[in-house]
Amino acid sequence: MNVGDILKGKTRTVITVREEDTLETAATLLSTNRIGAMPVRNGNGDLVGILSERDIVRALSQSGAQAHSQQVRGYMSTNLVTCAPTEDGKTVMATMSNRRIRHLPVLDKGDLVGVISQGDVVKARLDETEFEKNVLKDIAIARP
Repeated sequence: MNVGDILKGKTRTVITVREEDTLETAATLLSTNRIGAMPVRNGNGDLVGILSERDIVRALSQSGAQAHSQQVRGYMSTNLVTCAPTEDGKTVMATMSNRRIRHLPVLDKGDLVGVISQGDVVKARLDETEFEKNVLKDIAIARP
């Protein structure tokens, strides 16, 4: 299982936000699309960060009611960790665990093609394990 396989089971639309958008806009996008994080693009469309629900909570704790009008650029994570569609799922899972991050933008030759979450990787791994179990079960049944 690689990242490309995981992406096949997800919608191909990647929800992004601009760095000059407000946190209110970002929170609405996250809530409406039922996602936990989204890539941030600059005016040229380049990937410049990622904004998560955790970042919005931090903004609320620091700025209170004024947080809704703050710009995304002030709270997004800019120390980006990304992956490629060809990367192994187990490797990506280890990276996410070691770096304590829950979402990874997926870049294919520099183009943003998706975002995977820890939940996506765990689900794919569980599906893979279930398949392996069924194959072994079939082999055991087929033996006299």
